[in-house]
Amino acid sequence: MKTFEEKWTAWIDGQLEGKELAEFEASLPDKEAAEAEKQDALKLRTLLKTQLAARPMSNAEFFNHQLRQAIAGDERAAAPSTRTSTRASWWSIGRLVWAGAGSLAIFALCTFFVIRNDTKPDQSQYLSQILNARVDPAVSPNATISMFESKEDKVTVLWVDGLQSLPAEYAAK
Repeated sequence: MKTFEEKWTAWIDGQLEGKELAEFEASLPDKEAAEAEKQDALKLRTLLKTQLAARPMSNAEFFNHQLRQAIAGDERAAAPSTRTSTRASWWSIGRLVWAGAGSLAIFALCTFFVIRNDTKPDQSQYLSQILNARVDPAVSPNATISMFESKEDKVTVLWVDGLQSLPAEYAAK
């Protein structure tokens, strides 16, 4: 069912006929005012058609207009295909496979060299220096060195008894 506005526009355009025309005219509260408004609308239509007609273009303007339209159409048509072809060629499956294999190879090499060079000694360097040092009997004649080691707790205790002074060359680094 048409709304009042649709019927009004069809009545002004002269598209209502027969029973529909009679029903619409009967529903108008003031038919004479509506007829006057219809005449005003028709006059306005003719005025707008004459005044707002497209101005004729010169040959140069028409040619430029056609060129601009063709260029705009070409740009719209070329834009999506350029983007998809660039993405498809750059992130291909083969390139991703090679990048992954290269990354795994670099990781394996780095891991091999880090693990190979990172061996932990059983004893500390400081402990071996102290054990190899001899206490001078002239400086400390009653000095004794005792060592207690616990492999479970990874602790070594060095007990030095009767030492008056430790020479500077044996100081811990």
